[in-house]
Amino acid sequence: MKKNMGTLDRSLRILAAILIAVLYYTGVVSGTLAIILFVFAAIFILTSFISFCPLYYPFRISTRKPDNNH
Repeated sequence: MKKNMGTLDRSLRILAAILIAVLYYTGVVSGTLAIILFVFAAIFILTSFISFCPLYYPFRISTRKPDNNH
């Protein structure tokens, strides 16, 4: 599994997950919507920590800077 996420991409996903948690704990979202958003938040956190997005892979998308270490 080759890393395909850059620092900005990872940071934005973590911030989105935090925002979802804040919206839930302040009561802005609840019920089914909250569950769906929590699933997305968990996916965002997981993909951020492993620096790999499975949706990017088939399209050969990478937000990571190219390695200059040959």
